[in-house]
Amino acid sequence: MSKTPVVLRSFRAKAKHRKTALRRFLTRLEKNPVRGLQSLVERTEKKVWAETDCLTCANCCKTMTPTYTPADLNRIARYFGMTVAAVKKKWLKQERGGDRDWMNRSTPCQFLNKSNNKCRIYAIRPADCAGFPHLGKRFRDFVHIHKQNVESCPAAFALVEKLKEQVSK
Repeated sequence: MSKTPVVLRSFRAKAKHRKTALRRFLTRLEKNPVRGLQSLVERTEKKVWAETDCLTCANCCKTMTPTYTPADLNRIARYFGMTVAAVKKKWLKQERGGDRDWMNRSTPCQFLNKSNNKCRIYAIRPADCAGFPHLGKRFRDFVHIHKQNVESCPAAFALVEKLKEQVSK
């Protein structure tokens, strides 16, 4: 099976059209999980990654921001030969309210190379980025995240679409 390039414009239209139905499905699945859900998710995830080419998309980097842990900040500061304070001042803002997490000041991400959709700091990227879109994690613990990501990530969208088809059978 070959990977299909993501066409963002058509993905965004499809996601906008289907997001409510997919979110409702995830809510039902969260409240009343099917037997063997995690196993089904793991099998489906393998199919999704065989079909998805993130480098043709990078929508996460273009439209979202990770949260930066203290370890992320230390790693990035060392990489650039800067202090953590200088990294924060140059690229980040602190979230208002909530957990007051450190996030990108703007989107797209300052570390995204727009010419090839690759991350300039991939080897030391934030943990939030490394785990995105969190498909392989214990599915029930991340349903709230998948509800958000179906609109932003073609892989998350595809996973939930495929799960919906399989559960409906």
